[in-house]
Amino acid sequence: MAYRDSYAPGLIGPRLTPWVMRLMVALTAVFLALFVSDDLMGMHLREWLIFEPNAVLRQPWSVVTFPFVHLRVFELLFNLLTLYFFAGTLEERWGGQGFLRFCAVSAAGALLLATLLDQIGPARMPGASVAWGFQGAIYGMLLAFAMEWPDMEINLFGILPIKARWLVLASAIIGFVASVQNGGLGLAHLGAFGTAFLYLKSPWAPRAWGEVPPARKTSRRPQSSKAVVPWAARKEQAAAPQPAQRPAAAAGARRGVRAERDLLDDVDRILDKISAQGLSSLTEEERKRLDEVSRRYRTN
Repeated sequence: MAYRDSYAPGLIGPRLTPWVMRLMVALTAVFLALFVSDDLMGMHLREWLIFEPNAVLRQPWSVVTFPFVHLRVFELLFNLLTLYFFAGTLEERWGGQGFLRFCAVSAAGALLLATLLDQIGPARMPGASVAWGFQGAIYGMLLAFAMEWPDMEINLFGILPIKARWLVLASAIIGFVASVQNGGLGLAHLGAFGTAFLYLKSPWAPRAWGEVPPARKTSRRPQSSKAVVPWAARKEQAAAPQPAQRPAAAAGARRGVRAERDLLDDVDRILDKISAQGLSSLTEEERKRLDEVSRRYRTN
């Protein structure tokens, strides 16, 4: 991956990784579908898709569907922008499976806090236990980004440099204030911070750079020793000093010894090739050379 453990100052840029793109498309498509069905046709499907502890037995699917429901355009745009600028970086670091697991754990934190708030009693803020939207996973992503690169400077709105750790803190404060101003709606999403933090510190946290592929096993063919010893012996015999001969005979003998040595060197090369790559790797010329040498020494 074109990636480093430590970044240079400044955000490198958005990354539309596969799962980030799918999530952005899914969130937008569900928002438009609910806008047509509820706002234009009055079908009230949102009530069956958001999570509320008191109604979970009647609509258990809400445990899965609530992150895809957004009540306001501002919520959707905030989540889409965060996905666009930050989520792709995390997916590249963890891999697709690790990224999706982290999103699920962060969203589960919102459900846990929603259920806890539901048990507080009548004094709880109205609607505080209701959970909807992708904010749970978004808050978890911001926290994970700040934990991975806390001192990385991000140019907010393109002009205001701010370190990742302070951006996450500001997001948490803004989310809390917004939930209080709306009568407690969406407060449960802040539970994603604690759940995401514990998950990243646990042994089940996604591994950096995603899943490490298993090492490739190279098949090692057993080296054949057939004819290696005889050729080596003949090679040493050919290279051994010969008794003194007459000049013409000595010159011919030297030429014969040199030709014999070259021939045996070539045979050794072919045998090494067979040991390393197999008999099927030989060319037609190399096969003929082996047949020729085999017939020659059999007749001798």
